[in-house]
Amino acid sequence: MRKLIADEWMTLDGVVQAPGYDGEDSDGGFRHGGWHMRHIDDMTTNWVTRSTAETGGFLFGRRTYEIFAAFWPTAPDELAALAEVLNNRPKYVASATLTEPLTWQNSTVLQGDIARAVASLKQEDGADLHVVGSSRLTRTLIEHNLVDELRILIEPVLVGGGKRIFPDDGTFRQLRLTGSQVTTTGVIIATYTTGQS
Repeated sequence: MRKLIADEWMTLDGVVQAPGYDGEDSDGGFRHGGWHMRHIDDMTTNWVTRSTAETGGFLFGRRTYEIFAAFWPTAPDELAALAEVLNNRPKYVASATLTEPLTWQNSTVLQGDIARAVASLKQEDGADLHVVGSSRLTRTLIEHNLVDELRILIEPVLVGGGKRIFPDDGTFRQLRLTGSQVTTTGVIIATYTTGQS
């Protein structure tokens, strides 16, 4: 059995929407896209590279998948290490609208009930699965107790509202901090286990 790890860039007020660039996701009138980019340093880059390299496969929601599929197959040379992993490892997409064949190599649409499909993937042998971004999918996976570990880069910004990954369902969930570090730009990289594995 393999673990499911959620990798998230998050503002101090808990928002995960549009960390990468302006206009990435303006749902709900969100105006602060790209808030993560000003905090990238060598420590963050090394952490992302290591985390990505250990991945056995990726889970994506439709929107995150489409953003990644448009960028990574033709990523610039300086991102070759990340591109090699993202382009060649299996990718599983939670979507009610996408159909196969998908254009990004090694990509599969999850069929049927998403929670059941992910639980089945976790039963397979191999390296751990990582869900990246994908706020709705990550929330669903947390609600169904399928996330074993949260790796959160907590950015020193407040954006006043936007998409979040944590369910607002009144359920108490105990986490355990298993690692943390602070980057030169003030980002807290925190790893929590959920007790699911």
